[in-house]
Amino acid sequence: MGMGGISVSSLLIILVIVLVLFGGKRIRSLGDDLGGAIKGFRHAVKEGDKNDGEIEAGEDSPPPSIAADDPKKD
Repeated sequence: MGMGGISVSSLLIILVIVLVLFGGKRIRSLGDDLGGAIKGFRHAVKEGDKNDGEIEAGEDSPPPSIAADDPKKD
């Protein structure tokens, strides 16, 4: 038995069918796109962590007054 009740031979058959249906070029481009998306996500997470540190460092300053600029207030 393989993963979750699927044998290795069944996985190979599924892989061959997917390869025939989509072709190697399309699968390769899909892998490239997926890798780029993961890389971009990791970069965004690192940027977010860096920005969180800057926000925590500047927490002592009071937030800007939103009520003064509120157009609904008469």
